[in-house]
Formats: sequence, C-alpha cells, structure tokens
Amino acid sequence: MSPLDDASSRNRRSGTIRFDLKLIADMVEPGSRVLDIGCGDGALLDFLVHEKGVDGRGIELSMDGVHTCVSHGLSVIQGDAETDLKDYPSGAFDYVILSQTLQAMRAPRTVLEELVRIGDRAIVSFPNFGYWRIRMALLWLGRMPVTERLGYEWYETPNIHFCTIKDFTSLCDRLDITIDRSVILGRDNRPTRLASADGIANFFGEQGVFMLRRNDRQG
Repeated sequence: MSPLDDASSRNRRSGTIRFDLKLIADMVEPGSRVLDIGCGDGALLDFLVHEKGVDGRGIELSMDGVHTCVSHGLSVIQGDAETDLKDYPSGAFDYVILSQTLQAMRAPRTVLEELVRIGDRAIVSFPNFGYWRIRMALLWLGRMPVTERLGYEWYETPNIHFCTIKDFTSLCDRLDITIDRSVILGRDNRPTRLASADGIANFFGEQGVFMLRRNDRQG
C-alpha cells in the first residue's frame, strides 16, 4: 500500500479526506453528475455522494479497489479508462475527475481529450515533476526521487508519463482546452498564490489541481 493509500484508509475511518481531495470536492457543485476515474478505494467519491449529494459513478482498474468501493455502497465498476472512456456519450457528466492518475496513463493526451468530451468540466490533479525537491534529488543524488506524492521506487512504479505543470498547461493549449481554475499546492498541501503558468509555480509547486473544459463550451 502506498503512503497516499494508507492515509486515505485512515481518513475514511475518521470521516475526512485528504486535503487535495477536499480541494477537488470543493470544485464540484452539489447534486452534479460525477464520474471519478481511477477512484481507488472511493474516498473522494464517498465524500461527494454523502456530503454534496452528487450522482456519483466510478471506474477503477484494481478489483481490490472496486470491492472496497462496492462494500461502501458506491456505484463503481472495474474498467480501464484508456479503453473504456470512448464508450461514454459526449456530455454524459457534469464533472469527470482524474486524481493523481494521469501520469500512470499510457496515452495521457487521448485520455485528456476524452475527459473534456464526456464531461462539461474535467478536474485533473497530478504530481509536478518540476518540483524543486525532485530536481535536487536528480541533480545531487542522481537517482529517481521517492516522495510522498511519488511513493514508489523506479522499478515498481505504475507512473510512466511524468510531467511538469508547464508540460500540462502546454498540452492544454495544444488541445484547445481552457483552464478555468488552477490551484498549485506546495509543501504540506498548502495552496500557493502562484499562477499555474508561472515558472515559479513549476519550481515550487508539488502538485497541481486543474479544472478544464473544451473551448467550444461556455464558461
């Protein structure tokens, strides 16, 4: 179990969720239709359903995760986002959430395009590989970093497409995707006042949380 998964289990027992998940939940309007992709043990989905009254659905690759979610009464199916999202109709959900999963996708560009197709809004969060501690680990130690956000050794990580905040915003521009809102989290999950396009944010931001939409949809 990764450090984040272990914290998620503790938080579920105490009736709370991680700060970054609470930040995502705050972006979701009550009563919305929500699809949580890669929902893990369902901590965020459970919070959204019970605290915000959303019509929530989830997709999770791991059968262990699916069983945990279903045992908590959540509507979650086993599936692979990289192959299954194409089967959802356009505009099927008000929000589609991809939390801490983009970097584990084989085709992140295609997945991002699908998110803004099937959801009026997409909320995406990911660890920033441009974070200064990661840069220092590579520069001084010459080794792939292991942090709270990247809690795996290089030989066992599910993460295959690391990106920086600047990489992500550049891809959104290329795909004609509008960033309606961004929150950059620094050390200890503290939101900074840095803009997502700011090079300083790319250096000091440990994680980015972005709300997206296709440019042909109204703001």
